[in-house]
Amino acid sequence: MEDIPQPASDPYDPGDSVCVHLGPDDPDSRFHGVRCEVVDRFSDNLDRETGRDSDRFTYRVRSVDGDVLPVEFRHADLVPKE
Repeated sequence: MEDIPQPASDPYDPGDSVCVHLGPDDPDSRFHGVRCEVVDRFSDNLDRETGRDSDRFTYRVRSVDGDVLPVEFRHADLVPKE
């Protein structure tokens, strides 16, 4: 059985190194596997609907080549870069 990377248990902070982890059916799957740095962290109230605290966080990230990606990612879409 394949090990599936998991998001961090705590929110990411600007400057943290992460990797985008999306399924093949995700509309933004072209970013799967991109190594990034967190630029900004935002919060909303999605956690109230899902019951998972981490669901309230979205992130703006910059790829290691310096480009800010044109999509914000939910906490579950990012895994710590090893």
